Amino acid sequence: MSDDERMQREMSMALARDVDAAFEPFVLAYQDRVFAYTLNLTANPAVAEDVAQETFVSAYRALQKYSPARRRALALRSWLYTIALNRVRNLARSPAAKTVSLDGRATIDVADRGAGPPEYAERAETLGELRGALARLALRYRGAVVLRHVEGREYAEIATLLGQPIGTVKSNVHRGLALLRADLQRRGHAQRSSALG
Repeated sequence: MSDDERMQREMSMALARDVDAAFEPFVLAYQDRVFAYTLNLTANPAVAEDVAQETFVSAYRALQKYSPARRRALALRSWLYTIALNRVRNLARSPAAKTVSLDGRATIDVADRGAGPPEYAERAETLGELRGALARLALRYRGAVVLRHVEGREYAEIATLLGQPIGTVKSNVHRGLALLRADLQRRGHAQRSSALG
């Protein structure tokens, strides 16, 4: 069992015993991951922060209603990501989405910590281009690509999170990468697009 799996299990057990006592440590354990995930989906720090907060409010309300056995059985990270993704989907469908920019900045970490200034500058430029291209993807492709290539999730887990068959997930990841590649090539970034496989 990995450290992450062990932490999820311990947190689920604590929530099963007492939601109120365990909720603050639960938020502290997952807030950065949820924020990074929502930032990759919304590409807007202010929107991502709101979505992350709403995710934890929804999680708290749900946990209060769940039986201890159900709280104990939760795969917490996947469950939180599902709540966050549904919030982003709702936001994208809302009339307010027309006034809130869902493009701009994403958090794809391509920096090599040992790189010198020239390499870091080139990677920063690449990161900016990838952020923009990712932000321009439709949410169905962006969500699949972020989960697979930013979060490093397996296809089966992504299928569970998104409530889709594995074939659909693979297709959306493949199509999303193709769209990213085409977007970068269209904008004159052929070298960057080759990095997408």
